[in-house]
Amino acid sequence: MMIPRRPASAVQWARVFIHPALKNGSTAVDATAGNGHDTLFLAEGVGNRGRVYALDIQDAALEKTSKALKSAGLLDRVTVLKLGHQEMDRLAPDQADAVMFNLGYLPGSDRSVLTKPGSTRDGIKAALKILGPGGRASVLVYTGHPGSGEESRVVGELLSNLDQREFTVQKMVFWNSCKNSPELYFITRSGEKYD
Repeated sequence: MMIPRRPASAVQWARVFIHPALKNGSTAVDATAGNGHDTLFLAEGVGNRGRVYALDIQDAALEKTSKALKSAGLLDRVTVLKLGHQEMDRLAPDQADAVMFNLGYLPGSDRSVLTKPGSTRDGIKAALKILGPGGRASVLVYTGHPGSGEESRVVGELLSNLDQREFTVQKMVFWNSCKNSPELYFITRSGEKYD
């Protein structure tokens, strides 16, 4: 997948940030598989020796993701699991090089099925446990839908209290785009892998 030279969306900025953490043989997690777009990006980045774990709790998301991967010829690099992101530390890998979250609801689906503040908090904590030295995680928080304010507050509070010696956290918002601009967090674990 091409990385845009001038990213325009929060999704593109997340990929620009995650991209340096991926190489042939990397391990990555798409914590919210959705329509499979980030899973495809990660599958291309980890190469034929890498592994991606794509998680979602909705059958429709898992079906869309599997179909997209099969169409791209990348299904063999990905383990698609019906699993909440709060359970990702149960996965096989001891360490992940990259983890991506895209919070909210599945586009084109039932908008009443949303990520929840509690499971999101636990999911991010699980991701931080498995993120290896130099590993990167992105958390994209969409705002403007019911419950998004509380989820945004929980994510911001958790990430602002991480130990600076272990994690670097940056936050990006599209300041002049709209009232309900998505919030994008970039997290890097300290270590020498990508320093």
